[in-house]
Amino acid sequence: MSGEESSDEVPVTVPARMVNEFVYCPRLFHLEWVQGRFASNDDVEAGLYTHRVVDRPGGSISDPGVKDDAMAGRAARSVWVTSLPLRVTAKVDIVRSDHRGATIPVDYKKGHPDPGGDPWPSDRVQSVLQALVLREAGYDVHEAEIWYVETRQRVTIPIDDANEAEARAVVDEAWRVAADPEAPPPLIDSPKCPRCSLVGICLPDEINALRRREADEARPRRIVPADPDPKPVYIQEQGAVVGVRGERLQIHLGKELLASIRLIDVGQLCLQGNVNITPQVMRELFAREVPVCWYSYGGWFTGIAQGLPGKNVDIRRAQYIVDHDVALGVARRMIEGKIRNSRTLLRRNSRVDASGKVDSLAALGGKVRSAGRFETLLGLEGAAARVYFSAFTHMLTSDTDVPTGQFDANGRSRRPPPDPVNALLSFGYSLLVKDLTVTALAVGFDPYFGLYHQPRFGRPALALDLAEEFRPLVAESMVLQVLNNGEVTKRDFVSRAGGCQLEKSGRRAVLRAYERRMSHEIKHPLFGYRTSYRRAIEVQCRLLAAHLIGELDEYTPFVTR
Repeated sequence: MSGEESSDEVPVTVPARMVNEFVYCPRLFHLEWVQGRFASNDDVEAGLYTHRVVDRPGGSISDPGVKDDAMAGRAARSVWVTSLPLRVTAKVDIVRSDHRGATIPVDYKKGHPDPGGDPWPSDRVQSVLQALVLREAGYDVHEAEIWYVETRQRVTIPIDDANEAEARAVVDEAWRVAADPEAPPPLIDSPKCPRCSLVGICLPDEINALRRREADEARPRRIVPADPDPKPVYIQEQGAVVGVRGERLQIHLGKELLASIRLIDVGQLCLQGNVNITPQVMRELFAREVPVCWYSYGGWFTGIAQGLPGKNVDIRRAQYIVDHDVALGVARRMIEGKIRNSRTLLRRNSRVDASGKVDSLAALGGKVRSAGRFETLLGLEGAAARVYFSAFTHMLTSDTDVPTGQFDANGRSRRPPPDPVNALLSFGYSLLVKDLTVTALAVGFDPYFGLYHQPRFGRPALALDLAEEFRPLVAESMVLQVLNNGEVTKRDFVSRAGGCQLEKSGRRAVLRAYERRMSHEIKHPLFGYRTSYRRAIEVQCRLLAAHLIGELDEYTPFVTR
């Protein structure tokens, strides 16, 4: 929370800007101010650009209660004022003195007034609060102004009894909502949602759809962007140094510049093997909430670094104290989703008759729903994996020169993977778990405390939980693609000491195929809009959070048809 704080760190004032958000949407206010969750979008960036001048403090006006004719027409920029009686703090864009010695707060807005030429309700309340805070500070304030940049219109708001009473009532209601640990419910079919910067965090239509459970009525609007613009950057050139210059990430090997990438395009920085990174890069990425991920030379996901942890402690608290039956219910749905997606992948891609194995997977998926213990669930998952992987090479074309007979003999095996197919699966799973670790951290989870996978030193258990239903859809589908398309051949592997791993050329091919798969758009099986797998993974993580904090009665897995 922002604003002046007491010794026990409980806020005693609410920013007038946050009261603006409260009038616009109480849930938005709770997510941003109480939970500290924030996201940017084009509108937010446009607003920052609009304020680029008035956000720089400067200028001067008369002291409170002093009438100085020489100061008439003078103005001060970016003025912070606080009123403890009102429990409000405000940063006023411009405070100016008129010829009568009165003070006028001016607020800059990037958009336009309402169709009637009046200020929007949220803007009006914010401006009235700015005026009241200035009045409490001793200034003579009778009116406030809003300057709408888009239409270059100045709107005047009288500080009369009606506007003052409304503003004070809104502040009281905002404090009441802030005192509740649970966020208000999302708006229903509101025109405010599509352009809200937090729509991808709030998920208003998705949560309402899952609550109603009526497919025809519940299908949400297409309001969530399919894929974020920043993407992971992978660096595997051994001995390379990652630095920053200006607004660009630069990768050097000796004196040679290998690549220069805009920082705004970097969603993750992934370093494989002996790649060096400067402290300047770390600070810049932390400031931008961009994580840095490390892999071993062979492709094992070994660590992650980021800035401060997510502010939404309620999600982590719910995660740590989750009831046994709730955790088992989530685990059942995740494993059911994994088995159903494995069955679909095999049914669609097997080059021989796999109906027997498809039926076995369907039966095992049905038994998962009634599993009463974690041990039973583990047994059913293991049985399904044996059935599925016994037919995995049936989905491979005979044109590949990568030997597949070894996988048929070994089955799914790792640490180290003994054959090329296992090596590809392990690398694909490592990339998927990395992305889910990053997503879990971004949502506010502790990725190392799982609901199904038990916490163990160094293991991102929750990321492994979330990965289950996406293993067939992302990692295993990617392995089939690179082998069937000839993107990876037997020359891209090296075997030694009973283990098999990808060469540099093979890792590059897999990284390209993996990112292509994550960016692939599909029709969301629950909500009907088109989205990428990368975005679908984030939505699932947020739906799990909504279930754990009580917004949804159950967790629904991502299952393709």
